[in-house]
Amino acid sequence: MKRKILKTALLVFGTLFIAVACERNNGPDIESTDLSGELTENRTLKSGMTYTLSGGLHVKAGVTLTIEPGVTIISRDDDIVDYILVEQDAKINARGTASSPIVMTSEKKESGAWGGVHICGRAPINVTGAQSKSEIGDASYGGTNAADNSGVLSYIRLEYTGYAFSEEKESNGFTFYGVGNGTVVDHLQSYKGSDDGFEWFGGTVNVKYLVSTHSSDDSFDWTEGWSGMAQFLVAVQGPVSEIGYESDCLIEADNNSKDFAAQPVSHPVLSNLTLVGNESTLNKRGVRLRAGTRVALYNALITGKPNCLTTETNETESALADGTSVLDHVYLASNIATAGIYSSALFTANANNGINKTFNLSSKYIGTVPGGKDLSTVNSFFIKTDYKGAVPAGNDWTAGWCVW
Repeated sequence: MKRKILKTALLVFGTLFIAVACERNNGPDIESTDLSGELTENRTLKSGMTYTLSGGLHVKAGVTLTIEPGVTIISRDDDIVDYILVEQDAKINARGTASSPIVMTSEKKESGAWGGVHICGRAPINVTGAQSKSEIGDASYGGTNAADNSGVLSYIRLEYTGYAFSEEKESNGFTFYGVGNGTVVDHLQSYKGSDDGFEWFGGTVNVKYLVSTHSSDDSFDWTEGWSGMAQFLVAVQGPVSEIGYESDCLIEADNNSKDFAAQPVSHPVLSNLTLVGNESTLNKRGVRLRAGTRVALYNALITGKPNCLTTETNETESALADGTSVLDHVYLASNIATAGIYSSALFTANANNGINKTFNLSSKYIGTVPGGKDLSTVNSFFIKTDYKGAVPAGNDWTAGWCVW
């Protein structure tokens, strides 16, 4: 009898043990919060969670990295350079909201702490051979597909980017390498980066609602044939006494530094900009157009630099002089510096433009000036406006997701 009771007890205990073991084995996996290395299968970063970035995270071809609203990614304060790179034929689907932005920052709260976000696409560039390698991560970019789609970037704030690999090689906040216009880009901020806030290496990507705050080099920079469209761009360079470093151009724009006439020629169309420099007498240029770039620039307010507009190279100035490039409804708080083909007289020959203008901005960047070009009649990408500047007093679209 005792033996039978013991056998029954062991059987019951064994059944319970197996049941508990199965429950544990079938339970939900604990998600790793570490990000590094090569991402070779789809991954979703969950809303409200914090992840740690250590080294380079490469999203490989055929893979999608999804980032939900409210995610925080923190770069470790170590000796490894941290960055996120989306390679050709991969995608990033990062959709924050104004009240729940995606924030990518660093344990080390100072500019240059980590390497930022890099997107590589298959849209045209003007580099010999039609392809090149990214400055960070050595990934291929460029091609023939103007409509290439690298995913979605929306309501994202990057903080303290610009890691310096060498004296000549620093990473930006957001870098677009040959990115196509199938990619959606809007509501992005680069905050206190030690290089450029945003840079385009060719491509056709269109962008809206971008904010570059306290970038130590250029707020916005393009080269290698970028021909996208952009609306509502803000640059604010804080004074040296506040941010601790000088800032360079509000916009530095090239076609190709090695071949000013390289095709396709950089020729973006930009509307509704507010660009505010830090009154630096060391870096005097506001918008610097050079190296053969063309541009169509509308509805802009530019202030805070001794020369709010600088034009260089025969190719760039000839395009301005003959109307291939357009500056329309552009107000400068100071003067123009040119190489000789173009001039302040040609700039003000368009009665919509103005030199040494005074305009009032609250909180450094809020405010507009009546009168502007409505580009919505030219392309549906653009929102209808009738003013110069990016942020109307009654519509601060930076509220809730930007920091200053």
